[in-house]
Amino acid sequence: MNFTPDVIHWFAGLIVLAEALNKLERTDPCARGLSIHQRVVDGLKATAWLLLAAGAGGAVATPILGWLGINNLNFPLMRPGPPTFESTAVLLGFAVLIIRTRVKEG
Repeated sequence: MNFTPDVIHWFAGLIVLAEALNKLERTDPCARGLSIHQRVVDGLKATAWLLLAAGAGGAVATPILGWLGINNLNFPLMRPGPPTFESTAVLLGFAVLIIRTRVKEG
């Protein structure tokens, strides 16, 4: 286990998860008065934030499941393991974009 990449992956996942849940809470594709175009755009935005929240939630939960001794789940998409470089780079990229946006907003 490489401690530094695992911690970077976990913190990046935590940042992306917090932002995704925040944005998802404010997205309402079923709001009254929206045109079909606005409804589709809002629905796509909600879908994107939902998928980001699911992926980031997995990044946050995986080490916790490992520490609890839950290393072998019968569900093939939920097998805890060490983070790959690709998943760490993607999460870290999203986390940097989120932090940049927050700093830019002041």
